[in-house]
Amino acid sequence: MLAKRIIPCLDVRSGRVVKGKKFTDISDVDDPVTLAKFYSTSGADELVFYDITASSEERDIFLDVVENTAKEINIPLTVGGGIKTVEDFSAVLKAGADKVSINSSAVRNPNLIKEGALKFGRQCVVLSMDIKRNSEGIWKVYVKGGREETDLEAVSWALEGEKLGAGEIVINSIDTDGVREGYDLDITKKISELVNVPVVASGGAGKKEDFLTVLTTGSADAALAASVFHYKEIDIKNLKEYLYENGVEVRRI
Repeated sequence: MLAKRIIPCLDVRSGRVVKGKKFTDISDVDDPVTLAKFYSTSGADELVFYDITASSEERDIFLDVVENTAKEINIPLTVGGGIKTVEDFSAVLKAGADKVSINSSAVRNPNLIKEGALKFGRQCVVLSMDIKRNSEGIWKVYVKGGREETDLEAVSWALEGEKLGAGEIVINSIDTDGVREGYDLDITKKISELVNVPVVASGGAGKKEDFLTVLTTGSADAALAASVFHYKEIDIKNLKEYLYENGVEVRRI
């Protein structure tokens, strides 16, 4: 059995880690390099770095912040935000990333998934999906940091992304983001059981039980969270002990 992963997320805006609720009400948290170093020594399995306004502002990602972050950690780093071309993939990987996350750009140009996978290997390509359930109960895909709804349905897009070459899929639930009442289990379980690549659940962690539920009932391969880690409400080492005691295989230190 592959170990389940615990992944802190750094949402970065203007060089600072920030956090919001349902993709709004953004507030300042800390310096990304400081937080990254802390998580690297605290038992995190990986780290995700999102430049959350790069796409909406139509600019390149802050590579200097990525470089400084990568220098301070010894765990895998996934970087996303403003990745529009294979050349952007190359720049981010050279800056120290291990995986590249694409979201809005993949919706605009699905072939970017294939191009990235062919050039760097599918293990480097992460399809990140910002999703929200509409009044008809259908999960729709959003772009530009959750600001713009698309015609894409989440399950179909996940399957298409895997077919094109994505080596991992991240499900960011806008409905549960920052609410701390648990992950969106229905859509996480549905996608996890349909695709053959790892699925990372994101949005909604409030207590240790939420991680246990999404990694078991939700069938996720990894759980991503921000607030509960940033504000020291949940200690990663303690979380992993709790998961292990409840039958979840995790990497312990």
